[in-house]
Amino acid sequence: MAATKRALALLLLALLSAPAWADDSKSVMLKWSQLSEDQRKVLNPLSKEWDTLRPWQREKMLDIARDYPKMNAQQQARVQQRLNDWSRMTPFERENARKKYQQFQSLPPEKQEELRKKWREYQSLPEAQREGLRREQPDLYDANELDN
Repeated sequence: MAATKRALALLLLALLSAPAWADDSKSVMLKWSQLSEDQRKVLNPLSKEWDTLRPWQREKMLDIARDYPKMNAQQQARVQQRLNDWSRMTPFERENARKKYQQFQSLPPEKQEELRKKWREYQSLPEAQREGLRREQPDLYDANELDN
């Protein structure tokens, strides 16, 4: 289940793993209390840490909040789940997730697609079988968290 939760965090992870481009715009420096009601509603899982996020992280989250109303219900649920999962991760888990994402991004497109296919196959297995595989090869299944 831990691998599944981390997989669900991949989208958020992708957004938080982007290069830290300098951005001095006032919107990314808004405190939690300065966000609109709609923004706070979408980004609620990050409420406790919002004021400590880096500007580039805030910008990515504000982009999510902006696009959220345009998403279908399934996409919105996925974003909410990933925000919740990310907010529960320790700094160490987040850093490992960022590194894994960056490693994945550095692979050739064919290899990325191959890993995505393997991940989809893994996800289609019954939970008991997935748990057995995670116990047998934890590094392999943690490294392939590709829920795209």
